[in-house]
Amino acid sequence: MLRVSNLRTGYDKKEVVHGADFTVENGNFTCIIGANGCGKTTALKGILGLLPLFAGTVSVDGADIIDAGAGHVAPARERAKIFAYIPQVHSLPFPFLVSDVVLLGRTPHLASSVAGPSDTDKIAAYHALETLGIESIAKSVYTELSGGQQQLVLIARALAQQPRVLIMDEPTASLDYGNQQMVLQRLRALGRGGMSIIMVTHDPHHVLLCADTVIVMQDGVIRRVGTPEETVTAEMLCEIFGVRALVTSVHMQNGEDRKTVVPL
Repeated sequence: MLRVSNLRTGYDKKEVVHGADFTVENGNFTCIIGANGCGKTTALKGILGLLPLFAGTVSVDGADIIDAGAGHVAPARERAKIFAYIPQVHSLPFPFLVSDVVLLGRTPHLASSVAGPSDTDKIAAYHALETLGIESIAKSVYTELSGGQQQLVLIARALAQQPRVLIMDEPTASLDYGNQQMVLQRLRALGRGGMSIIMVTHDPHHVLLCADTVIVMQDGVIRRVGTPEETVTAEMLCEIFGVRALVTSVHMQNGEDRKTVVPL
């Protein structure tokens, strides 16, 4: 279980996130939702140790990874075995093969900084490709893939790390609608398969599709934590985004009722 307690962080001396408290249970898909600039990405960077904490702790299964009061931050290699991070904007400038991109996820597990990947590392990388159903493009050139395929490759690279928690910052922000749905469906399957996931988004449809737990942020403060049904409401959308919307159910062909949001 990931526990974030009284997390306060920001840039230089300016505090952006004010006392965030939440937990992510093992196998839980947690979405952090809020308007642009509310502190979602900053909170993620604090959890990952990419920004210094002004106060607070980040712990996994009771062991402190970061403790601002004690001045403790676990080494980067140790943190990389716990967290895998997919930032909002990421590009690889060189024409690596997909298999090599995914194999980069094994870096924290190498015996030394100059050691090459072992057979175990190669098996883990291929298993990550299989998990996402993209093993057929293992020998393709990454820079020649579609945006959706590239994003799946980056997720496979993160899975190859074998992290405790997968953390993503708006992973579909630059994708078209079809690729968004493809990536979200794979992410949802990962969540249903027991992976602990934190995903930042500003889209309530993504929350309704994927989330078990929702954290609503506004002005650097967590306003609400609950299920999608408890948090994605007309009142919340008006308060956070300033939009009047109807939250309603759609009856699917498979007999399932699924909630959706209709702007008014």
